[in-house]
Amino acid sequence: MGAILLSGCTGKTAVPETAVLENIATRTSIRAYDGREVDNATIEKVLKAGMAAPSARNMQPWVFYVIRDRETLEALGETLPYAKMTASAAFAIIPCGNSDKFAEGEGREYWVQDLSAATENMLLAAHALGLGAVWTGVYPISGRMEEVWETAGIDRRHIPLCVIPMGYPAENPSPKDKWNPESVIWK
Repeated sequence: MGAILLSGCTGKTAVPETAVLENIATRTSIRAYDGREVDNATIEKVLKAGMAAPSARNMQPWVFYVIRDRETLEALGETLPYAKMTASAAFAIIPCGNSDKFAEGEGREYWVQDLSAATENMLLAAHALGLGAVWTGVYPISGRMEEVWETAGIDRRHIPLCVIPMGYPAENPSPKDKWNPESVIWK
């Protein structure tokens, strides 16, 4: 069996590839949470996974807002059309592009790809830690960006890509098999 090496502050650890592939295959969007609190150490593990993502020229153009304030979570759930579940989440992470760290010229928009990779890492880490999460889109819809800036009190230099409500799942949907060989072109 092969292994995938993960590095972090404590060095390298071998993880069986089957565990990684199963985590990817079984992750689903969770939109209902059971109300339990999530401790800071668990949230930090999710954030570290996000920061382990690749980024163009290793610029790491991100900043992550962790929203735990109940009023703010409820307000985000009320104002964002596809993020109603944020109101009942234990917390939410808002991955933002830090415009002070954007590449110059044509590569300026790479921040979207960089933050997308970080977001997927966080979704997978949440699943591995027994949390449920869902990616709710914000960028590039100006009205949604404005709502997030205002509601969460985010610095205008930080462009919100999405809102990720998280918590312990109160539902257990079956993962979807999205494999479609017609979407692959072999050359």
